[in-house]
Parts: sequence; C-alpha cells; structure tokens
Amino acid sequence: MKTIFGTILTALTLSAAAQSQAPLVSARLEPDSVAVGDRFDCIIEVDKDLVQVVVFPTFRMPESGSDEPAEIVADYPVDTLERDGRRLRLRKRYTMQAFGEGTIDMGSPGVLYIDKNITDTLYGQERLTLRVSSFEIDSTSMPIMTLKPQKNMPFRFGEIAGYLLRGFIILILLCAVALAIVLILRHYGRSVKDLFRPAPPVPPHVAAIKALEELHHRKLWQNGKHKLYYSSLTDILRTYIAGRYGVSAMEMTSDEIIRAARELDLSQKCMMDLTGILRDADLVKFAKAEPEAEQNENDYLRAYYFVEETKEVELEPGEADETAVEIDG
Repeated sequence: MKTIFGTILTALTLSAAAQSQAPLVSARLEPDSVAVGDRFDCIIEVDKDLVQVVVFPTFRMPESGSDEPAEIVADYPVDTLERDGRRLRLRKRYTMQAFGEGTIDMGSPGVLYIDKNITDTLYGQERLTLRVSSFEIDSTSMPIMTLKPQKNMPFRFGEIAGYLLRGFIILILLCAVALAIVLILRHYGRSVKDLFRPAPPVPPHVAAIKALEELHHRKLWQNGKHKLYYSSLTDILRTYIAGRYGVSAMEMTSDEIIRAARELDLSQKCMMDLTGILRDADLVKFAKAEPEAEQNENDYLRAYYFVEETKEVELEPGEADETAVEIDG
C-alpha cells in the first residue's frame, strides 16, 4: 500500500510540476539578410502544455507614408507543428518588408501567457537582427549617356500586306452580297413588293354577307333581344348602301334612306324589301313591337337577297378586256 500511494503521489507531483513550467518561446527571421524592398518572414514558435493559454501578438497594418524600417505585410493563422502527449508546439508566421538600409534590431518577440493565477509576457532568448543592403552604383565607371535621337525605320510592304489582303477579301464579299441582292430583287422583285402592299379593300357585298352570317349565329331574337337584332340588321344594310352607292345612309333616317333609294337603279322587289325591313325595324326600336319568329327570319332573308341582287358584278380579266374593246369600237 505504501508503494502504490508513493507512486501516485510522485505522478501527481510530476504532473503539477509540468503544468507549472512556463511555455518556451523561440523566434527567428527567414532570411535574416535582404535587399531594400524585399520581403522576409518573422517566425515565433511556442512549446507549451496542452492546458496552458498563450496569445500571439497582433500587429496593425502600416499607414501610408510610414517611416518604419520594416512593416507587416501579411499575418497568417497559428499552425500546430507537433503534439507529444500533453506538449504542443505552435508556430505563428508574419511576412514583413524592409525599407531601411543597414542593420535593424528587431528585438525579442514575445507572447502573452495567461494562467489561472498570473498573466505575463514571455520573450524568446534570441534578439533578432536583420541586415538590409542596397545597390551601389559607381558613376565613375558607368558614364551617363545622353538621349539618342529618334530613328526612322524604312517602310516595308510586308507591314501592310495583311491589311490589304483582308480589305480585298472584304471588298469581294461585299460585291458578292450586292450582286446576290440585285439578282434576287430582279427575279422576285414583284413578289417582294406585293408583300408590303396593303390588302385590297373588301367589296361592300362581301363585308355585308359576312356580317349577316355573324348576326345569324348570334341568335339575338331567339333570346328575346329583338331591338338589338333589328338595329344590327339595319346597320348592316346602311353600311352596305353607303359602300355600294356612296349614300350617307349611316346618318339618315329610314324615310331619308327610302327617298334616296328611289333615285337609284333598283328593281321594284329590292325597293319593297328595303322598305319592309326599315319599317319593321322602326316598329321594334320605337314602338317596342315583338315580331313573330317567321317575320324575323323573313326580314333576314330579304336583307340577304337585297345584297345579293344589288351587288356590283365582278368581271373576269378576259371579260373586262372584251368590254373595253366593245366600248372603244
């Protein structure tokens, strides 16, 4: 029992002694001899126990116009180099740049050591020294030369041959494109022009027949809309008469349309159909009459046949030429 107790006591004593040992700090420069303006590394290494806390120094970046002989350029994270049981070996690297010529005493870099009872700064045993050299110029062995006059080089055709060749190729391509456009316009010129011509106006009778068919499909009077049905029917006839005969039928009353139609070359049946449609429409629009289904259909058919019987006859190209010859004869 005494042997076991003594062994445990010895182990605890050694462990406490190890924890109480302060971290070891070392530092070096790589390289320690540079030229003015060159960069070098300042490396700080710490050998410490696992539970011990050290803080490496943090340097601020220099301000512009600083006259310090050496300045911090980059600050790198802490690296773990080695771990042996409870011992850790850490490394911190700083990249610096030297501007002052001569020998620079960098001092002994230190780290902050924080323990549960103390806070102290630990320094390395070595003092860092940096040697900075500059270039020496011997003006006696190297005379200063004057500026040489401008030298005119002779012209060479090869300097512009490539530009001329490319310009000639582009000219040939432009001529080929222009020739192709001329040939296309000569062959398809009329077709191309027809694409941009406005569509010919629809003949009045074609527009009227189409409008009557659309009115028939709307089924207005079948749904009790007699006034709308007759208003649409008479508007179709007014538009047709205005386009076919040049009469301002859209601004006329029914009586004015009938008087104007008497002066046109209309058959007696066409006059009777037009008059009947207009009279029935006035009764529906102004007297609120509701015609029977047979009368509605009859007025629709009379309007349809009025357009068919009064439409302008379209002559075929051959017939038109024959008519022109007869008139000339």
